Amino acid sequence: MIHFLKNLISRCAKFKTGQIIVHNDRELLLLGKLASFEIEQKKAINTLKDVEFQVYSQWGEDGIIDWLVQNIPVKNKSFIEFGVENYRESNTRFLLQNHNWKGLIMDGNQDYMDAIRLEELYWKYDLTAKAAFITVENINNLIEASGFYGDVGLLSIDIDGNDYWVLKSLDIITPSILVCEYNPVLGDLKAITVPYRPDFNRFKAHYSGLYFGASIMAIQIAAKKKGYKFVGTCSNGINAFFVKDELFHYVEKSIGDIRSYPSRHRDSRDQIGELSFTSGQDRLDLIKDMPVIDIKDDRLVTLSSLDTLYSEEWLSMM
Repeated sequence: MIHFLKNLISRCAKFKTGQIIVHNDRELLLLGKLASFEIEQKKAINTLKDVEFQVYSQWGEDGIIDWLVQNIPVKNKSFIEFGVENYRESNTRFLLQNHNWKGLIMDGNQDYMDAIRLEELYWKYDLTAKAAFITVENINNLIEASGFYGDVGLLSIDIDGNDYWVLKSLDIITPSILVCEYNPVLGDLKAITVPYRPDFNRFKAHYSGLYFGASIMAIQIAAKKKGYKFVGTCSNGINAFFVKDELFHYVEKSIGDIRSYPSRHRDSRDQIGELSFTSGQDRLDLIKDMPVIDIKDDRLVTLSSLDTLYSEEWLSMM
């Protein structure tokens, strides 16, 4: 099988300086299928990093999700993802096209959702695209009104703001696999999140765009209360992965080191909205006077008033 796929790739993709130049969506999916086949052979891994690959995801999430669905008996082959923009870069598109799952995607931009409904993708697969700005107050109703409730295969939350609060408020669905964005700039030692505002916008909240979401510890606490076990993060330090408590034993012995990662990406903006490429702990300095909720004490504090936010392990990787 693997030799067949490699030969097929050589006929439909060109190579230049050791890199595969992909010309269309079919070739991209073909390469993804090859990567999927290769990680299927990996029954034991060190960290989730070992199974990362990127087809449509921003980083290595496609591979991690593919490995999880191959190793966990998911009853309902369906997904929900919100914060997808135009759906060209997402955590569930490869799942849709490679495994033919059905899904619901949502984004606050009406034009994006309208454009997706005009794509060939929309009639080829069982996909629902809904325009909605996600809040704590509307998330359960939006999902139920779209025909999704109870058991679903996977939920992916990436809304660059109220992620912790929305996760905490969700009660209409029970995904087998949970993927939730965290803000690595907020560190790994404190359970903190931005205060809830229904109209939260990361660039309106702070010009840098670095003030949003919640720390990895806050997301872990919220997920644990929902009945989920942490299985790790992508190596780029942006998405955390969880599985339902009763399914954890399927992967518990397969992952040698369940860990979280900091990030090195430099997407901060300056005061006129241009990339400033701020890195490391300097990113935290930009937003140190901003308020956060310490969820363990349920108190409002500024980031600068907290003790060290980064573990020595995280600092060594930043």
